[in-house]
Amino acid sequence: MSATETAHEGACCAAGATTRRGGAPAEVVLVSPYEIGRQPFALAHAAAWLREAGLKVDCVDLAVERLDPARLAGARLVALHLAMHTATRLAAAALPLIREAAPKAHLCAFGLYAPVNADYLRGLGVGTILGGECEPDLLALAQACCGGGPAEAAAAAAKPRVRLERVAFRVPARDALPPLGRYARLLLPDGGERVVGFAETTRGCKHLCRHCPVVPVYRGRFWAIPVETVLADVAQQVEAGAEHVSFGDPDFLNGPTHALRVARALHARFPHLTWDCTIKIEHLLRHRALLPELRALGCLFVISAVEAVDDAILARLDKGHTAADLERAVALTRGAGLALAPTFVPFTPWTTLEGYLELLRRLVALRLVEAVAPVQLAIRLLVPAGSRLLELEDLRPHLGPFDPALLGHPWRHPDPAVDALQRRVQAWAAEAERRGLPRRESFAGIWRLAHEAAGRTPPPLPEDLGEPVPRLSEPWYCCAEPTEDQLAGL
Repeated sequence: MSATETAHEGACCAAGATTRRGGAPAEVVLVSPYEIGRQPFALAHAAAWLREAGLKVDCVDLAVERLDPARLAGARLVALHLAMHTATRLAAAALPLIREAAPKAHLCAFGLYAPVNADYLRGLGVGTILGGECEPDLLALAQACCGGGPAEAAAAAAKPRVRLERVAFRVPARDALPPLGRYARLLLPDGGERVVGFAETTRGCKHLCRHCPVVPVYRGRFWAIPVETVLADVAQQVEAGAEHVSFGDPDFLNGPTHALRVARALHARFPHLTWDCTIKIEHLLRHRALLPELRALGCLFVISAVEAVDDAILARLDKGHTAADLERAVALTRGAGLALAPTFVPFTPWTTLEGYLELLRRLVALRLVEAVAPVQLAIRLLVPAGSRLLELEDLRPHLGPFDPALLGHPWRHPDPAVDALQRRVQAWAAEAERRGLPRRESFAGIWRLAHEAAGRTPPPLPEDLGEPVPRLSEPWYCCAEPTEDQLAGL
């Protein structure tokens, strides 16, 4: 289901400690503003921890359901999961409604974007900021709120807490969330659709890409979730109707041995289940021998954060690959029968109009147009607090002071035409999504805008822009600004 869609009614959860509709009011309400069209793993995992301690928990996913004040009325703690930029912007818009509906509740924010935006969130009334492997701290906070009261909870939350010790992983409480059918679907080239589940096999990431929001919190650390726990999580989603699983790890091959164990066990138990994952370009090259086996084990496509086709920009982002490596990765994945779905950060202070045109030309030449969501060609580099981008001396002249409302340092391109093009491309991507345009038609609009910005007549596009590939129906992205429809959905 698209993040722009909302619904008034959700399915009731199974009988137990979690109350979604009716029954005893929840003591703790966990809120997800946005998870790229996926059923939120972090909420389900936190709910499992809190349930185990006997707390009454409700989960609200603002991407697919409206904020119902009645579900917040009895809450002693409301905790918002802020996994990404888009989610945090939406949370800021939702917080006044939450405070009004739950005036006695202590407010907490947890997830990647909570610690780096602590001051801003406190200004919005959030009392506790948690990051990293935060389930033990969230549980302690919930017990303080529900047992000792808000005073003790506030005292226990004097400063942001980022825990980087391994936690005991539980099987996520998926029945605390809306059903899978209300989330993103797998769209197949033949027009078929499949219900999608969402799982994680690791937390954190061992890489230090400068622009990544994982880095300021985890700083190169990651933990593997036990294979048995991953399988139990997938099994309950298959029972709930999942026909495909999207693995949300920052990099599925952070630990290739663990990844293979998960994939092999998954295929042995559910041989007809398909899945997708995210893998760095450098890992696709380094572990090329694994790609045919991943396909044989059910992987349909691989998402990879390519970000740019300019080697100088890739070096600044510390991505660990070159533009030529992208071409090698495309050949390797296609040779293994896998579709490659690249993501990009095309607008940076170092982007030129010619460089943007080169990106579009490269997508045409590599026949990747059908594999790229239009919003990927509109993303503007974010510079959040604590980002390794701040180490770059040639970025500083373009930066303004940190702006909490923007969740980062605003920057201005030295060529105003580049900033103007970014705004036009983002507006067109949103319009194309609202109109349901095919990707090649959306791309044609961006092709035209980019050439016009450069003062050129756009040459005709070739007929062969690549075959349609399997993809998820959610078109938006974690680093994109919320759309008007997303904000209105609150």
